[in-house]
Amino acid sequence: MANLFDPTKFGDIELANRIVMAPLTRNRSPKAIPNNLNVTYYEQRATAGLIITEGTPVTQQGQGYADVPGLYLPQAVEGWQKVTDAVHRKGGRIVTQIWHVGRVSHVSLQPNGAAPVAPSAIPAGTKTYIINPNGSGAFVETSAPRALERSEIAGIVDDFRKGARAAIDAGFDGIELHGANGYLIDQFLKSGANRRTDDYGGSIENRARFLLEVVDAVTREIGAGRVGIRLSPVTPGNGITETDPQPLFNYVAKQLGPRGLAFIHVIEGATGGDRDFFQGDKPFDYQELKAVYRKAGGTGGWLVNNGYDRESAIEAVESGYADAVAFGKLFLANPDLVDRLRQNAPLNEPDKATFYGGGAKGYTDYPALEAVA
Repeated sequence: MANLFDPTKFGDIELANRIVMAPLTRNRSPKAIPNNLNVTYYEQRATAGLIITEGTPVTQQGQGYADVPGLYLPQAVEGWQKVTDAVHRKGGRIVTQIWHVGRVSHVSLQPNGAAPVAPSAIPAGTKTYIINPNGSGAFVETSAPRALERSEIAGIVDDFRKGARAAIDAGFDGIELHGANGYLIDQFLKSGANRRTDDYGGSIENRARFLLEVVDAVTREIGAGRVGIRLSPVTPGNGITETDPQPLFNYVAKQLGPRGLAFIHVIEGATGGDRDFFQGDKPFDYQELKAVYRKAGGTGGWLVNNGYDRESAIEAVESGYADAVAFGKLFLANPDLVDRLRQNAPLNEPDKATFYGGGAKGYTDYPALEAVA
């Protein structure tokens, strides 16, 4: 019987335990370049079995929030190298989540003030974070997107490939494709955002085409054993909707099975909210999804996320429901979360006022257990 604190392996990546740090947008990398504060933040959390970094855009077009770190500038790759070096010195493992936000952006963040791009010209109906001319941060409505021309899609697939290569050059142990939460890959997948009439829209097979092309491009570039993907079958985040998610994601799982990925990272329910939330006319069956993936030959780690605590995480691993559990807000507030969970120690409460933007406060100043003692 596996235990939450046992080592495991995701593809080519060795994990010291099954407690994973989920990706968390923190908006503390001005000009999309990781800095020394980011180094400290990730180094503090190196006891995680695996760190998955905050979403990291592969191009400026893919950037939807101010002050998130990218992978498309040489200075950003150099900045990330300092992060990965620090985590590795502490014995940790770290992958970066590569990202294209699609329609979840603002013209002020786009090259030359252009409209964000999307599968179809349907607004996200959500907000994003920008920096005002006076230097203050603000949450504003996303800008109306334009539909991608079919001729542009191959270039974006290649941007993901380049991002994966840049991640390895920066010293990461691998990458996670951000295929969740209403961003570009998820926009292609789901019918509420994809009204295309070409071979990237309409049928399930067509809507999954972009995701699979991206997966194939990055695995050819860096090897499948260093590639994971994050999926959110039913979350309504960023205005995304799908009336019949089970057959869609069962198809995705069946296609991913033979591709030899390191892990599948599934957000259950509504991101950051109710794990029992579902879209369509019936609850989503995550065990069926996993079974389809395994039957199709998928051997990658099965990573679950959303609202897990110590007790439910231990149960998920011991029962075989999951191979590992990802924690978001708990890792944000508890850099030594692994030790706290192992000892069943009290947890720091996250400070919501400092989630996005700012400096060390609410970022690198959460006390460790020994400091509390």
